[in-house]
Amino acid sequence: MNIKEELLKKCHKFVNNRLQNIEETISSNQAALQSETKSSAGDKHETGRAMLQLEMEKAGQQLANIQQMKETLAKIDVTNKSTNAHLGSLVKTNTGNYFLSVSAGQLKVDNELYFAVSVSSPIGKLLLGKSVNEQVMFNSKNIKLLSIK
Repeated sequence: MNIKEELLKKCHKFVNNRLQNIEETISSNQAALQSETKSSAGDKHETGRAMLQLEMEKAGQQLANIQQMKETLAKIDVTNKSTNAHLGSLVKTNTGNYFLSVSAGQLKVDNELYFAVSVSSPIGKLLLGKSVNEQVMFNSKNIKLLSIK
């Protein structure tokens, strides 16, 4: 299996794990909301419900982000070759290796480290559309693109 396919697989796994965690949070919050009963401490009860409601909203936003990540991953064609960095590109630089996909952090394939970054992230925006031997400035570092696959 080639490196880009392996990285894409790891990104899918990362997104699915996040989805599972969020779904567990939502169902546990729903159960907690249903079990909240009126007690003599009325204010405390209302505060608890409000906190759970906020948690549910936060989880809902995270769920929307996960859906967006899944849509982005579905658009990636690892067989697409281009001389310019694009969604699905593997960009090797003098400072590290980047897989333009979703923000899944550091991934390891064949004992080599890669950073899965979104094309809308600060570094992703800089790399997008660039070609080999071009340079970008990121965090006061001069980054030179060595190869694009």
